[in-house]
Amino acid sequence: MNGVGEPYAAGISPKQIFSVKVPASSANLGPGFDSLAVALSLYLEVEAVPSDQWEVEPLSQSLMGFPRNEKNYICQVAIKTALMYKQTMPPLHISVKSEIPLARGLGSSAAAIVAGVELANEFCDLKLSLRDKLAVASGFEGHPDNAGACLFGGVVVGTQIGEDVDLTVLDQIHFDPILVVPRKELLTEISREVLPAAVDFQRSVQASAIANQLLAALMTQNWALAGKMMASDLFHQPYRKVLVPFYEDVQKKAIQSGAFGVALSGAGPSILCLAEPGKGEAIATDLKTFFEEMETYSLVIDRNGCSSSMKKSGFAT
Repeated sequence: MNGVGEPYAAGISPKQIFSVKVPASSANLGPGFDSLAVALSLYLEVEAVPSDQWEVEPLSQSLMGFPRNEKNYICQVAIKTALMYKQTMPPLHISVKSEIPLARGLGSSAAAIVAGVELANEFCDLKLSLRDKLAVASGFEGHPDNAGACLFGGVVVGTQIGEDVDLTVLDQIHFDPILVVPRKELLTEISREVLPAAVDFQRSVQASAIANQLLAALMTQNWALAGKMMASDLFHQPYRKVLVPFYEDVQKKAIQSGAFGVALSGAGPSILCLAEPGKGEAIATDLKTFFEEMETYSLVIDRNGCSSSMKKSGFAT
């Protein structure tokens, strides 16, 4: 029996811990605004057991300032997801650690959402498919790019028309991602405020063509063309670059070091640099020497997406 007098959900014994691992993600890749994203090898990890009350134990310094009860965003998503399916989410003790820099355009909120959906699915025995989870997570996010990358891994293209969500995973696309991450946050809400309320029809046609050409170039490994399209975005980067004063310096140095393309990661302020397979680590090393005041990561595309399991022991603290 658990602390609220009910059997452990989904057959969980007191010695078992439910574990969820969710990758970071970078959306847009330049012109693929709110539709294109890639999963990255930085992770949010959550472990949970039933409890008599909600308790969140942060295991990463960046998470210390967040609520440690049911007001925590992960818990809120789990509770609301359960309610969508007319279930009551049981209280949990959860431990959380994260490698994903917060408020840096790396999908930290999408990762938290996906973790919350997974908790509801497990502890309320919802039996959601991956597509079900995508629809729920996209509802919280407002678009399916980051959530889709978190769930499915790889490079994804997502659309949301009304409540209808579609996602395609492009396994044939390969590149080395490098991230340049400033220490200062940039909240998505602020980055959204600088975007125009409407886009001229002809400009939107051109912007859509640029996004299409980017995908074609990535799929055919036409690296020069892909980089050109990343730099030619008309949807959001022309407006957001003013919030990231170091963008052009990073872009120039990354291209000089061998990257084929550079773009804001999501809403920024992190900068995503793309390189041909095998070249990313050398470029990251070069960038580290020029931008010592920022963090530089040499990453790989996460191809697995969100994973969950039962195990007998928790995080080492």
